[in-house]
Amino acid sequence: MPSSESRAFSLLHPSIQRWIWKQGWTSLRDIQEQAVGSILSSDRDVIISASTAGGKTEAAFLPAISDVLRSEPEGISILGIIPLKALINDQYQRLEGIIRDTELPVFAWHGDISASRKGKALSTPSSILLITPESLEALFVRRHPEVKKAFQSVRRVIVDELHAFIGTERGMQLQSLMHRVDLVAGKKIPRIGLSATLGDMSKATEFLRHDSALPCDVIVSQMGGRELKVQVRGYVSSPNDSEKSEESVWQAISGHLFKTLRGSNNLAFANSRRNVELLSDKLRTVCDVARVPNEFFPHHGSLSKEIREEAEERLKKHSLPTSVICTNTLELGIDIGSVKSVAQIGSPPSVASLCQRIGRSGRQEGDPAILRTYIQEEEWDATLSLPDKLRLRTVQAVAMIMLLVKGWNEPPIPNRLHLSTFIQQLLSSITQHGGLNPAVAWNNLCGTGPFGHIDTEVFKHLLRVLAAREVLTQAGDGTLLLGRRGERIVEHYSFYAAFVSPEEVSIVTDDKALGTLTANFPIVPDSYLIFAGRRWLIRSFDESRKLVQVSPAEGGELPKFDGSSGAILHDKVREEMKLCLESDDVLQFLDEQANELISQARAAYADAGLAEQSILKSGKNTVFTIWKGDRICFTIFLLLQKEKLTVDWYGPVFTISKISPEELAERIKLLLSKDIPTPMELVHDLKGKGKEKFDSLLDDRLLDANCSVGFLDVEGAVLALNKSIICK
Repeated sequence: MPSSESRAFSLLHPSIQRWIWKQGWTSLRDIQEQAVGSILSSDRDVIISASTAGGKTEAAFLPAISDVLRSEPEGISILGIIPLKALINDQYQRLEGIIRDTELPVFAWHGDISASRKGKALSTPSSILLITPESLEALFVRRHPEVKKAFQSVRRVIVDELHAFIGTERGMQLQSLMHRVDLVAGKKIPRIGLSATLGDMSKATEFLRHDSALPCDVIVSQMGGRELKVQVRGYVSSPNDSEKSEESVWQAISGHLFKTLRGSNNLAFANSRRNVELLSDKLRTVCDVARVPNEFFPHHGSLSKEIREEAEERLKKHSLPTSVICTNTLELGIDIGSVKSVAQIGSPPSVASLCQRIGRSGRQEGDPAILRTYIQEEEWDATLSLPDKLRLRTVQAVAMIMLLVKGWNEPPIPNRLHLSTFIQQLLSSITQHGGLNPAVAWNNLCGTGPFGHIDTEVFKHLLRVLAAREVLTQAGDGTLLLGRRGERIVEHYSFYAAFVSPEEVSIVTDDKALGTLTANFPIVPDSYLIFAGRRWLIRSFDESRKLVQVSPAEGGELPKFDGSSGAILHDKVREEMKLCLESDDVLQFLDEQANELISQARAAYADAGLAEQSILKSGKNTVFTIWKGDRICFTIFLLLQKEKLTVDWYGPVFTISKISPEELAERIKLLLSKDIPTPMELVHDLKGKGKEKFDSLLDDRLLDANCSVGFLDVEGAVLALNKSIICK
């Protein structure tokens, strides 16, 4: 028994000690030993960081339940906020085993739970409630009188998968909800965050409690994490017969997926709806040719709810082997259980996204997490553009895997306004209280809440905008109430989720549809777009129809690399890409073709002398490289556009038409010697600036403010341009 050596064991309630004894444990894990004292002190927050199956759940709940057994609160005792319904069900089963010999009830709260069971959850003394952020939002809106009574007795708020929330709109919603729980309870409730290991745990502590009102103990497991198996597979297509060559690449990828995934449950992330449909069709055909039942099903936002749910049910039941080809719709938030492996088609959008995707695999103790990444590049040719010679897709995928292994995740973008989620929280709070004084609303959400970056002037302006759009109205005494449009928004079932999937826009020319792409950035009128194998000039953007009107444009060499992976790349990713290109390390997780692609990229980087210079001649044009993230690169792109330069931007590579390196260096020096445009000035003429759920309710001034922080980094751009001149 652990009690002979463990002080932590002796602090636990006798019922919990008996449960540990029945499990046959001879000792507590390191994080469990450390967590017990911190949690039972009841005067601090705690973050527990370990890999999947590392004992985080027991480290949090064993002492938290011990505390409840000794205090016997009248209402809900522990509020567990969990991102996935599948994880709620898993935690529910584990907690039922722990509390079986006690009288503590545990309740799961999601769509599959009956109304009568939910009613008991709010009225049963000393209960443990497991809930998603969206369901907690619905509780505040629909059942506030019950919530107020039930939450006054909460002794702990436990957040599972904390790392999944940091820096997201859903994360801002969660921070606001936790603060609102404190307001209802009338006290600072200690919080416990369960997280994967992060390179910088300070981001987790800042997120768990935005105002640092309580001290926070960070407990990181020193025990080995779960096994991670990774392979990057390279494929090349010929430029001579591009359609036929691309077809053969897709055939090769689908053939390998069929061979490795068939017979088990898996996820394959394909980055776009087009790729999802294409790959699903290829795999269905392979099954037909092999005369075996189809196990491969598509999943993306444009499919009907019935088709999506059919694929989800197959994964969840585990009765039939199922592999789902999907966009980011299955990255987080949908109940599908655990899968054997994850496939990534193309480079992932971000390291955080890659972490979430891998987290779907190997959730059972002893099972490895398995990731296979499939990358397509152009067949090597001396005439390839610099972005293609640098094999940026492959290098980006490798860099993200290296950062993942180091435990790094993208930190939140500093000073973001999160106005979309703020609108949601404002409408929810007004509904919760049946009306709210403006000063109280600002103080609850901004003054003491997590939206402290929204000052009173922005708040007042936003209220006027929402009133003009009939989202809000005011009573005679100034109380904020929902307007006609606001009532419809709150009453709709989709209101409770703060996040939306990235939107795709349609590209058309002369009313002929060319296809769709994910618009990560606002649309820049009169700029150039590489799409469907040629260069186009952007003429206009129809916001309501999400339609970009283009016309053919002249141009030189066209890179096949489009610079886009579905998200805004962080500086650290590009810096890691540069390190990869300058290294001669052998990467053991690459197949033969991927190794060849990395060798070609390193040779091209060395031949161009990019370690010593950043500006170089390319025919009549000039190319320069900035190994920084997309916010800096997009800012540089806009600054050069303001200088009337013709610019093509592909990831870290800029091509300036009809200018020599010397002339470009002089133009950049001139640009830097003048007053740099403000972020608001740079974004003012852009189109499609609203990317989040409720951005359509903002006016131009608020959209510009939101966009300038979210997409630009003027200070970083100026530093990068200065360095590019020095490196010339």
